[in-house]
Amino acid sequence: MKYKGYVGRYALIDLTRQSIHIEPLDEGLARNYIGGSGFAARILYDMLRPGIDPLSPENVVVVATGPLTGTLWPTTGRYMMASKSPLTGIWGESHAGGHFGPELKYAGFDYLVITGRSERPTYIYIDNGRIELRRAEHLWGLNVHEATDAIKEETDPNAHVACIGQAGENLVRFASVISDYHRAHGRTGVGAVWGSKRLKAIAVRGDGEVEVADLEKFMELVEDAHERVLKHPQARDLAKYGTPLLVGYKQSIGEFPTKNHWTGVFDGAKELMAEVLKERFWVRDRACFSCRVQCKKVYTVKEGRYAGIVSEGPEYEGIYSFGSNLGNSDFPSIFYANYLCNNYGLDAISTGCVIAFLTECVERGIVGRDEVDGLDLKWGNHEAFIELIHKIAKREGIGDLLAEGVKRASEKIGRGSEYYAIHVKGLEVSGQDGRTHRSIGLSHAVASRGADHLRGLVTVDQLGYEEIAAKRWGRDKLPDICNPYSEKWKALAVKTTEDVYAVRDLLIVCWYTVSWPPIYWIEDFAKILPAATGEEAFGRVEELLKIGERVVNLERCFNVREGITRKDDRLPRRFIEEPMPEGPGKGQTVNLDLMLDEYYDLRGWDRKTGIPRKETLERLGLIEEIEDLRRMGRLPE
Repeated sequence: MKYKGYVGRYALIDLTRQSIHIEPLDEGLARNYIGGSGFAARILYDMLRPGIDPLSPENVVVVATGPLTGTLWPTTGRYMMASKSPLTGIWGESHAGGHFGPELKYAGFDYLVITGRSERPTYIYIDNGRIELRRAEHLWGLNVHEATDAIKEETDPNAHVACIGQAGENLVRFASVISDYHRAHGRTGVGAVWGSKRLKAIAVRGDGEVEVADLEKFMELVEDAHERVLKHPQARDLAKYGTPLLVGYKQSIGEFPTKNHWTGVFDGAKELMAEVLKERFWVRDRACFSCRVQCKKVYTVKEGRYAGIVSEGPEYEGIYSFGSNLGNSDFPSIFYANYLCNNYGLDAISTGCVIAFLTECVERGIVGRDEVDGLDLKWGNHEAFIELIHKIAKREGIGDLLAEGVKRASEKIGRGSEYYAIHVKGLEVSGQDGRTHRSIGLSHAVASRGADHLRGLVTVDQLGYEEIAAKRWGRDKLPDICNPYSEKWKALAVKTTEDVYAVRDLLIVCWYTVSWPPIYWIEDFAKILPAATGEEAFGRVEELLKIGERVVNLERCFNVREGITRKDDRLPRRFIEEPMPEGPGKGQTVNLDLMLDEYYDLRGWDRKTGIPRKETLERLGLIEEIEDLRRMGRLPE
């Protein structure tokens, strides 16, 4: 292998044939796509034909690391999974932290490609370059904690395990894969894809190492990066409180989504503040691989019906999903709901959102109380919400409908319920709201996987980091870029951020290190990548941004093949038609079309269709994609 930083091997695992092929990593793939999401985009585009059923054996799962994974650069414990999403029918991608990713590289592989469907439940065991397909009938039906414990006992107590719970087995369309007990590959339903393949788990154990090209230079940069992490104010806050610190901030700006995104101000927010959780429920901190921040918080509830459980989480998104968005200020129930989701293998955001959708439908009389299995569904009734989580994971009663996600559920219910289905392209919206944050509105609308709060989130317009914004985009643009209610220049901010974050996801480092204000940025990637890999081209910022842009466009081409056009780059009608009723953003809605036109122009996509133009794809080296779109009659003239 020409490049360092990589193991230089991948495995193709066919569950139908029960075959395993170990192949060398293609140097061209590494040079043009770097790793992580780039590997996945190239592989899935090439291997999947348009229109396949995501829950059929034809779907493919990619499990990938990046060239920094398993090194000492900060926050390199992350890895990613991708497949065609059973929830949205388009590009599906998810990242998680912990220790599984580095262990996969130490075990001898940069990525895995999993195809087919096993005749019986199976799990994959990888031990220092050796791969086994093992029977898993005895694990089928176990929750995540039970299955993980059993697999570690069968293999190696030091193995790292990624597995599904009952939600994935039951093909809940937003089922997650959970690694290291708590680290969730959520959002786009990769857990359901595993379940459809009868793949219960992957366990990895490795004693290898990752070799870098210039160790002296690499360690010099690593030491500087860790020092910057420790001194950074955001890192210090995360170390103290974790992501729940966002609750107070979101409430203060009127963007703490409440009661199915009806408003952004929650009357019960004071009970969910990070300081309260730290004082009443905190047990200890926990860190991912090569991270000194330790932003993961372990909590416990000491009294009441949810007492006795000790577990990680919830993050901010879990607090929003099972708290404010359900009108629920009872933290013990939120903690328990999050615990159930991790154990069943459910995406916490989507689970809370489908419950919020149904609750609003019941409150408004669209769905009768006799249609929800006798549950007393109303805002704040956490006992009913907990019962619905069980029903969703098991696909029992009304839970079978909710397990389809809000888009499909609303289409089946009808009666005007579609208005209250808060999603983008079928993916439920996280704890953000475009009415009070224009850039997040645009980034949700255009993101590859739907309502994605991680790929293009520009918070500079809310946090007011004017000097950073001036450096990135010019001081003349500050009045609008730093105004969260202005549509002007938001397309530029989103496009720039998407390209940088795409590079982040090729290396697979933590989102918080490159968020606003960033601990490090694209210029730092251009320093560390050559030291790690030996590829001098990675030392040019413009080359890295071009690769990031290539991946964004390849994902878009994947979606275009599945029928996505401008008509799908939409926000929930509530965000467009219903002004924010209270808070700092009172009266605000989103003028999305104005931002879309500017965004498409910056991307080199056709304004009418939202499809990449020929010259854009040519510039990025996506030549086969031009011919694919032409054959399908979708290439803009």
